[in-house]
Amino acid sequence: MTNYKSPLHEMASTSVTDYWNDSCSIWELEYAIENGAVGATTNPVIVGNVLKKEMHLYKDRILELIQQMPKATEDDIAWKINEEMAGAGAKLLQPIFEQTNGEKGRISIQTNTKYYRDAELMVEQAVRFNQLAPNMMVKMPTTKAGVEAIEEATYQGVNINATVSFTVPQAIAVAEAVERGLARRVKEGKDISNMHPVCTIMVGRIDDWLKIVVDRDDIIIDPKCLEWAGVAVMKNAYKIFNERGYKTKLLAAAYRNHLQWSEFIGGDMIETIPYKWQKRFNGSDVTVVDRIDHPVDPKIIEELSNKIEDFRKAYNPDGMKVEEFDTFGATSKTLLQFLAGYDDLINIIRNLMITVK
Repeated sequence: MTNYKSPLHEMASTSVTDYWNDSCSIWELEYAIENGAVGATTNPVIVGNVLKKEMHLYKDRILELIQQMPKATEDDIAWKINEEMAGAGAKLLQPIFEQTNGEKGRISIQTNTKYYRDAELMVEQAVRFNQLAPNMMVKMPTTKAGVEAIEEATYQGVNINATVSFTVPQAIAVAEAVERGLARRVKEGKDISNMHPVCTIMVGRIDDWLKIVVDRDDIIIDPKCLEWAGVAVMKNAYKIFNERGYKTKLLAAAYRNHLQWSEFIGGDMIETIPYKWQKRFNGSDVTVVDRIDHPVDPKIIEELSNKIEDFRKAYNPDGMKVEEFDTFGATSKTLLQFLAGYDDLINIIRNLMITVK
């Protein structure tokens, strides 16, 4: 008999740092829960990837929906499957949700990426998703319209998870929008005790973007700096959130190296980790100790700041205005990838629809 705990389980059981499974795959979520995970997330891209790997589990259901919904478009079927996958994950997390009085045990479902410019459509879909299960959380992109939608959805009682977010200014805009939405609810005597909003910072994707910028602009920089950029952004955002007392909790996503896990241990935040990286972290010799308050080497921040304008935009709290979010490089690149992933999902459904006899 052994008392061994995996590194992720040790983190979850000895610190205030939570972790989620970055997928709605049931067997991946089961593994994550066994190792201390208390939540999960999904989006149309993730749903498409799950279908590619686990079509044998879903093909009959998709064909059944096609027969049951004779006038449905491939988009209708895709969103139905998206909702059912999120619902299955919510059911698996329900015991955690109940044990923690709603603080944990939630799954995030994402609004249609095509709505990133339309706050009204995002809110409408968010309100619908919020009714799918008591432990549902809704993801919306941190675009100009997304910030508007986040305030309104919060006001309407939706627990939001801001996504397509890479920078301190975006995180602050999300937190302030949530505060406005909560204040409106309080003013009208509406309950906010079960509101647990989250703001994602896609730490690996800001690193990805800065590497593109360095290559594009022929910038010579110490390569290790580019592995620390997302960590520096997150730690600065975390410091500001604590100073200002925002209700929104930060979440780290998009893993590229272990620093984007290990450097956040001890923070009152969430790490949403893909199965591949969970396995890597659990098989590593990285020690589980609190590092959230360990500052990034000032020389790294200085070099990044001096040489890369987009790092300054991402790191400084006043680095961008809300009107600039949509055209920030990491935002544009990620939106395009998410939209392409959604198209892939639609093609999977379309191919099954066309072949139905």
